[in-house]
Parts: sequence; C-alpha cells; structure tokens
Amino acid sequence: MKIVVSGTGYVGLVTAVCLSEVGHTVTCVDVVKEKIDMLNEGKSPIFEPGLEELMQKNKDKLTYTLNGKLAYKDADVIFIGVGTPEKKDGSANLKYVYEVAKEIAENIENNAIIVIKSTVPIGTNKKIEKYIRDNLKHDVKIEIVSNPEFLSQGTAVRDTLHAQRIVLGVNTKHAEEIMKRVYDGFNLPYVITNRESAEMIKYASNDFLALKISYINEIANLCEIVGANVEDVAKGMGMDSRIGNKFLQAGIGYGGSCFPKDTKALNWLANFNDYELKTIKAAIEVNTNQKLKLLKKARKYYDSLEGLNVAVLGLTFKPNTDDLREAPSLENIPILLDDGANIKAYDPVGEKRFKKIYPTEIKYCKTLEETLENADICFIFTEWDFVKNMDISMYEKLMRVPIVLDGRNCYSLESFENTNIVYDSIGRKTINQNKIAKDIAKN
Repeated sequence: MKIVVSGTGYVGLVTAVCLSEVGHTVTCVDVVKEKIDMLNEGKSPIFEPGLEELMQKNKDKLTYTLNGKLAYKDADVIFIGVGTPEKKDGSANLKYVYEVAKEIAENIENNAIIVIKSTVPIGTNKKIEKYIRDNLKHDVKIEIVSNPEFLSQGTAVRDTLHAQRIVLGVNTKHAEEIMKRVYDGFNLPYVITNRESAEMIKYASNDFLALKISYINEIANLCEIVGANVEDVAKGMGMDSRIGNKFLQAGIGYGGSCFPKDTKALNWLANFNDYELKTIKAAIEVNTNQKLKLLKKARKYYDSLEGLNVAVLGLTFKPNTDDLREAPSLENIPILLDDGANIKAYDPVGEKRFKKIYPTEIKYCKTLEETLENADICFIFTEWDFVKNMDISMYEKLMRVPIVLDGRNCYSLESFENTNIVYDSIGRKTINQNKIAKDIAKN
C-alpha cells in the first residue's frame, strides 16, 4: 500500500515515523518549506524523545515533500494529521483539515481510504466525506475513517507504538479490513465502532483526564487550608482500582495541545446543541485559576514584586517537549513583568520558542546556578529532571532570599526541614515559612 500522511507536527510526523517502523513506506506532506527541508536533512522540527532516532533508522522508508498533488495522486491510504487549533469561542478550527481535503479531492486518481487522525468535532468525518465527494475531479471511490490519536508530548513515540488501543470509526467492512492491514504490525487491540463514536471517544477520553487533574488540584487547594497532604490523599485514592493512580499529581494545571483545546471544544459543542456539560465547564474554570496559584503564593511573601529578582525554572507545559501551548509560564510571566519583576529563566528545550514571544524582556540563562544567583524568589513551572535531581542546597547558597514556589511538587517536604529555605508547594504544608518572614523583614 502507498501511505501518505498530511501534516508533520506531533500527530502527523509521529504517525508517519511509527508506521515506517512497522514496515510501511510513507510519504509525508507539508506546506511549510522550512519543515520539509529540516526533515530531508534528517532533523525533526519538533522536540520529541526517540523521534529523530526512528527517522534515521527508517530513512529509506520515509519521504518528505511539499508536493501534495503528486503524493495524493495514487495513494491507497491518506492520513490527515494537521492541527485543529481552537477559535476564540472555543470551537475547533477546521480550516487546515478542509484545505487538505480540497487538495485530496482535486488530485486523487485512485480509490482510497482517507483517515482523519486530527482531533475533530463529532460529525466532522461525515462532513469531510461529503466535501471530498462533492469536489472530486476524477471518478474514484473514497471512504473516510475516524482514527483518533492518543499520544502525549514527551512520550508520543511510545504512546503510538505501544498504545492501549487503536480506535477505528468505520462505515464499511472494506474500510475496517484496510485499516487492520495498516496497523497489523502494531499488534494492538482494536475498538471498532462508527465514526461519530470514534470522534467522541477521543474527546471523552481527553476530557476525563482533564477532569481528573482538575479534581485533584481542587483537593490539593483544600488540603493546604485544612492541613492535609495531597500526596498522601492521592496515594490512598490511587490504590483503589476503580480510581487508579494516573493523573492524580497535583500541580498548577494542565497545558499542551490537547486538554485545554479539547475541553473547550467539547464545551462549545454541548452549548451549540443547547446542552451544558457542567463537569467540563468546571474543569476549564479550575484549570484557569490553578495556573496562577504560584503567583498568589508569592504575594504572601512580598507586598510588591517591583524590582524583585525572580528565578523561573522551566518554561514548557511539561518536561521532554518544547511545546509552550497553554503553559503556566505564559500566564505568569506577563503578570510578573507588569509588576516590575526582573526575570531570569532556564529551560534547556523551551527557550528557543519562548524567545519568539519575549525576545528581550527576560534574561535567558544557560545554567541553574546563573538563574538562581541573587534571586529573591523562585518559581518552578516545569518538572524537568534537572530540577528534580538538583542539590537543593543550591537554593540557599545562591539565592538572596531562598523562597522556592514549586508548582509541580518536585521534592519531598522532609528534604527542606533542616534548611533555611522556604519551600511552598501544591496541596502540602509550607516548610520554614516563619523562618523566612524574619529575613524578609530584615531586607
């Protein structure tokens, strides 16, 4: 089979490379010349552990091109893996999906299966099928399959090759058989259903995980008030097999390309159909507020942030990715700048993208030591290994006032008990809060 994948972002490129890993020959199409040039040089345009290595390993089975017309012409299976960013009203922007669909319709000369891998609202597969059929330039038969992805940034390759299930929304046995041939090498269980159910499985899965995160963050906030420890609470909850221990890590909210966008899109869809998803609406609200949790904590220690030296550890929304979408850093840093703070930041992967937004407003450091030097307070936004594994005595040795606000609970409370470091995390008691109050007063 000739397989073509449209889009070389997280979804498209990871899908293409993993299909090549199980033996398929795949052509990748994109409209951005810089990305195709990078790919033809053997470089990935996104930071994703293991992806570039698999690109090199399977380079004889991968082709990268700007020429969609030629690629689609005689394809047997075409995956659409382009972005569906949110609009201002929260709905999904399907502009790029329709652009690809138009190019396919105008150029395809073979009977083909067209697979929508992008996350799209329920009913989109049906609409795209009609759109392509209405715009076909040649007498061919096409079928649309819904095949949502369930990958996470930072673990996308593993999530694809070792997925827990492959969801196929199909309308015919023929489409099902073709898709099973595509995925045969993965040796994974299938969920075979209709297209609307497949589309809903994607949204329902992501939004349930977002709900779980927002729930534990709400519990964490209450734990701080009543003196409970959210980690012990989460451990006790997670041991119940009905609940499970995944996505029960308290923090400063979820981010990235999926959860924020997908919760808003499902909320919009419900409202559009005169229905209110109260749980999803609440999850969105909780997450929005949670992102500013550390900033609220900072104001306990300083009446004003004007002129303060602020150290920021981590800019991306999670470790092992350069993705900044919906990252807490993007919510907090503008406010810190408006309040007159002097910001030094360190992120070994996210700096390049962040510089495009704030090229000169903050200082980008190359080491932890440089970031913490003479700081009055430290914000931890991302749980990078370099943060979790650092010698915590560096906070006391290097900072002018060692106040550490940890939005990801990177350390144990016990490790700070015999120090002069204020350690204020999420859903747990604050260590050394009274000690530092005296030092701040002196300064």
